[in-house]
Amino acid sequence: MSKRQRFIFTSIVLSLGFFGIQFFGGNYRIISILVLGVITLGLFAWSLSEGLGINTTLITLLLPLAFTVGVGLFWFLLPYNIFTRIPIVIVYGLGIYALCLTANIYTVSAIRTIALLRAARGVGFVLTLFTFFLIYDAILSIHSNIIINTLLVAASSFPLFLQGFWVVTLDKNLSAKIVWISAIANLIMGEIAASLFFWPVTVIVGSLFFTVAVYVLLGLGQAQLEGRLFRQTAREYLLVGAVVFIAMFLSTRWGG
Repeated sequence: MSKRQRFIFTSIVLSLGFFGIQFFGGNYRIISILVLGVITLGLFAWSLSEGLGINTTLITLLLPLAFTVGVGLFWFLLPYNIFTRIPIVIVYGLGIYALCLTANIYTVSAIRTIALLRAARGVGFVLTLFTFFLIYDAILSIHSNIIINTLLVAASSFPLFLQGFWVVTLDKNLSAKIVWISAIANLIMGEIAASLFFWPVTVIVGSLFFTVAVYVLLGLGQAQLEGRLFRQTAREYLLVGAVVFIAMFLSTRWGG
């Protein structure tokens, strides 16, 4: 089976599995999502077997896993009707196929330079932000206490930051610099989560603000790793964050 055929097979199988988890209810929902996440890891490892090794190339499996879990959790928050469920399955299937292509470029680029790497990074950046949004939306939907919220945000953010920064270098040995940048970005997200707990925002607005914060941190971190963190670059990212913060502040209903 060719690599493209494996990608298509992976997309179809996971889409069918994703459609199947809707028949699980109660506590079995979370279990079914986790099982599908494990299947995602297995299928991606099989699809990318030529480029994967016992090294940091395994980091490419983090985003597909998080994508499956994120879409799965978001799925159960939607109203139960065909007009909301079918589009999500289609989006999930297309997202999985795009992740197959993107992860393949990453693993090949870890061995040799190819022309499509910049495009893959762009697609991966967008899918990473989308995954972050879905996971944050699910966390905020729980309406838990400040400690659990902060821990969940931190636990889910670090692997995606690690993946998002690693794709800049694609080194087979994980550098301390990437780990430190990921840890710092993760710490900031945890602090934002703790602060946002006291902010009367809706789940959607809170999730969007988290995602914009990730956009700023991920963009600045990648620019730093690429050696192009110029003053203008930092200003542009921080301006986006400031505009969104002001918009969220003005749209918040304070008091009663």
